[in-house]
Amino acid sequence: MAYWLLKSEPDSFSWADQVARGDAGEPWTGVRNHQAKNFLKQMAVGDLAFFYHTGDEKQIVGVVEVIKTAYPDPTDPAWFAVDVIAREPLKRPVSLARIKADPALSELALVKSPRLSVQPVSDNHWHHLFSMA
Repeated sequence: MAYWLLKSEPDSFSWADQVARGDAGEPWTGVRNHQAKNFLKQMAVGDLAFFYHTGDEKQIVGVVEVIKTAYPDPTDPAWFAVDVIAREPLKRPVSLARIKADPALSELALVKSPRLSVQPVSDNHWHHLFSMA
């Protein structure tokens, strides 16, 4: 199993929207960066991802699971999408400020490549971030 971080603007699609999709899950569409596209193509069913709110919030708010691997993005078939389902909210959201202040997370993609909308998360970083919640 691999771990990821998926970013979403909460005004467009929030954690509450993801939860509302229930067992049907939601296609993760609209990714228009080649590196992020390649990460989507690497995802496997059962992989877990942090759901990150961008914009004014800038915080990890929940965990989703990949339920369908990469396929042509229905909003633009030149790109890719995966389907995800909400698994659990974080007990305490983890803010970007807290992440940046933690030396153990200095190599996290969110710190090093903050604009990337789909990012891998190492096992160590995943467990460390989860413990912060």
